[in-house]
Amino acid sequence: MLMAVTPKLKQKRCANKSCRMRFSPSKPLQSVCCWQCAQAVAEEKKRKDSEKKARDERRKDRAAREALKTRSQWMKDAQVEFNAYIRARDFGQRCISCGVMETATVLRGHKMDAGHYRSVGSAPHLRFDQRNCHAQCVQCNRYGSGRAVDYRIGLVRRIGVAAVEALESDNTVRKWTIEELKALKLEFRAKRKELEAKR
Repeated sequence: MLMAVTPKLKQKRCANKSCRMRFSPSKPLQSVCCWQCAQAVAEEKKRKDSEKKARDERRKDRAAREALKTRSQWMKDAQVEFNAYIRARDFGQRCISCGVMETATVLRGHKMDAGHYRSVGSAPHLRFDQRNCHAQCVQCNRYGSGRAVDYRIGLVRRIGVAAVEALESDNTVRKWTIEELKALKLEFRAKRKELEAKR
């Protein structure tokens, strides 16, 4: 009577990342060299599963919160991304009103703002118009009420008198839907990231 010969299994590397020792498995599906490594691999899998579950929960929570957001909250989110894009676009440029360099504002403990020529309060329809918004130092934007006269002089230098006059005469009423605000938020975030990646 012939006896069945068990084929010798090929050597493997231990699946435990902190071990990775070569071993000869006693079973075909054996992936670790010893019980300590088996325990370490099981604990690592448990940790990863727990992290994945937490990520999925956070994703669900975020989706639920976003579903409850009002139009004004989406407007605020889109405005934050737009302002961040403007600061990235005008990075290294002088303040549109007083001409101070960004490095000087940082030394004074300030950063550049995204200052609107026609304010969001008086011309909300121009809040996302890139011609209407430029890097402006905190001193001019927040404490100098925007310094509109100096802003106009700087704006004429940057975009020309015809574009400034077109901006001043633009009184078209615009009302963004939630979907449009979501799209704007994503658009300006992508543009900002692209600019920051090029630096």
